[in-house]
Amino acid sequence: MDRQILSKQRVADHGEVLTGKREVNAMLDLEKSETERIDSRFLEPACGTGNFLAEILERKLRVVEIRYSKSQLEFERYSILAISSIYGIDILEDNIQQCRERLFEIFDLKYLRLFKNKSSDDCRESVRYILERNIIHGDALSLKTVEDNPKPIVFSEWSPVNGSLLKRRDFTFHELLAHEDLKKSSLFSDLGEGVFLPTPEREYAPVHFRDIANVKQRQLQPGRSLLPCQSEQR
Repeated sequence: MDRQILSKQRVADHGEVLTGKREVNAMLDLEKSETERIDSRFLEPACGTGNFLAEILERKLRVVEIRYSKSQLEFERYSILAISSIYGIDILEDNIQQCRERLFEIFDLKYLRLFKNKSSDDCRESVRYILERNIIHGDALSLKTVEDNPKPIVFSEWSPVNGSLLKRRDFTFHELLAHEDLKKSSLFSDLGEGVFLPTPEREYAPVHFRDIANVKQRQLQPGRSLLPCQSEQR
């Protein structure tokens, strides 16, 4: 049975009540097609330990497995795309750590089952890096991180470029919420109609998706062209 209350003190201090699995699935089924679209973006502003985000990732990765399990490169590429489309904020640090680990394990168990000793540690590190960027210890009301010196929450947008390259752009949460059109679309306005185009705080040159945790990403200056395409054979 799912635990919806971890402690009475946490309820009193933070109003923390976790959503049960049955309720999670019933709510996600209302947007079933979106939860099964690999690149659809979801933000949970009070993600807890990830009950909603874990189920969304499970659904996305089931689609990835059905379509791409015969090719390790394709499975990795589309798994990264699915993982990079999931975002969460929580005010409690232990929830954030558990959520990141939970999402990583969902990916890693499926990855190991399919590819065993052929699996790539670089791919795993990319997944961990993306989860560190996307699942944030912060306060969705103040729009700031939770630390001694709070800073504006910054989310990274991850966009595929020329196959296996991944381009990162950073946006402040405040900027993303500053436009009323966001109410009609998902994070970063990826629906393509009535599009709001926020201004990125930083923009980085594309790198191979397996390298994003290992290569220091070079920030692009305004007007600077992207790096030449790299080989997809890794």
